[in-house]
Amino acid sequence: MPRQVTLVLVDRDGSPLGVLPPFPADPPYWQEVSAIVAGARERFGVDVTVLRVLDGVGEAGTAVGGTVTYLAEASGVVDAGRGPVPPLPAHPLRHPYAEPGGPARLLAWARSVLDADGRAPVTEAHQLRTWNLSTVWRLDTSTDPYWLKEVPPFLAHESAVLRWIGSVAPDLVPPLVGMDGGRVLLGHVPGEDRYHGGLAVRDTIDAAFHPVQMAAAERVDELIAAGVPDARTPTLIAALTAVVARHGNGDPRLRDLVDGLPDRLAEVRGCGLPDTLVHGDLHPGNTRSRPGTDGPPVIVDWGDSFIGHPGFDILRLAERLEQSEVDSLLSAWAIRWRASRPGSDPLRAAALLRPVAALRNAAVYARFLDHIEPAEHTYHRLDVPHWLTVATDQDTVDN
Repeated sequence: MPRQVTLVLVDRDGSPLGVLPPFPADPPYWQEVSAIVAGARERFGVDVTVLRVLDGVGEAGTAVGGTVTYLAEASGVVDAGRGPVPPLPAHPLRHPYAEPGGPARLLAWARSVLDADGRAPVTEAHQLRTWNLSTVWRLDTSTDPYWLKEVPPFLAHESAVLRWIGSVAPDLVPPLVGMDGGRVLLGHVPGEDRYHGGLAVRDTIDAAFHPVQMAAAERVDELIAAGVPDARTPTLIAALTAVVARHGNGDPRLRDLVDGLPDRLAEVRGCGLPDTLVHGDLHPGNTRSRPGTDGPPVIVDWGDSFIGHPGFDILRLAERLEQSEVDSLLSAWAIRWRASRPGSDPLRAAALLRPVAALRNAAVYARFLDHIEPAEHTYHRLDVPHWLTVATDQDTVDN
């Protein structure tokens, strides 16, 4: 079911212009905005850039479907008179790309990078996604397109990770054309996103990433100095303890899980795998490969990356598989690590990490909530209790 969208319009200076009548937009996911841009143009003759969500009610409390109101920046002559524009107060957690004029500054930066590099100029810019974690654009040229992305400060280490991996395994990541804090301009990667990739695709992803993780294990200090978050044992325990204290509602099972973390993670350490670069959200949809093949992937979206245990990535890759497929994927992963670290016990490490991975997911979403303005909390509010529940369920299975 599509969203019912209302656009509150302002100009580039933030001056109110009016409110457009509601219209449907598909797909239903609030962060997907290309259909909103197209709908405003086709229905009302207005060219808009979506800035952020103002309010909304999605299906079952999620940021999917329902009714949602966005703030959008309009250009040209606008005839929008459906009621007054609501108050638009400033907020200290608002991202630069969510402010009037922010997208224009981002596009100007991208054009300057291409111009300085002698590349073909942008012929058209398409806004694809905007929400509290990123804004993503496709920039068409007379040759290949480019991909422009800006993320908030707490994800801005993505550019450093792309640059580092590009120096050791350039085929594993998109070409980095330009970077500036949370802004990245990337070259085009032919192929398709592998959202529905099965066991073979996932095993290929892990096989491609394994040598990079081996190299990163020897350069952890360098990556941390470049801004990659440190989620090794002491920092990890502190983060997981904090999320349970704040959001665990006194659940004794969560308290027991947290109390047991030092011993559990000491046992994980004893399994013999090193701390290394972890993607943090390594599912098939964050990879691209050529259509119809299980060939080498290109891995994207490194904003969740951190320094920690490689078991977190294989557990993410194993999600939504049948148990027999999970066993096969983990077995192949374990064979790689035992060859690289003789005497290690990867499978035991992965089993011990299952509830920890769920707790870490809860901590990640809690961190998002702490760093975004309340109007966009709908995107993540349900994720914290969900992953705390998964953590207790996984701990029960483990025990």
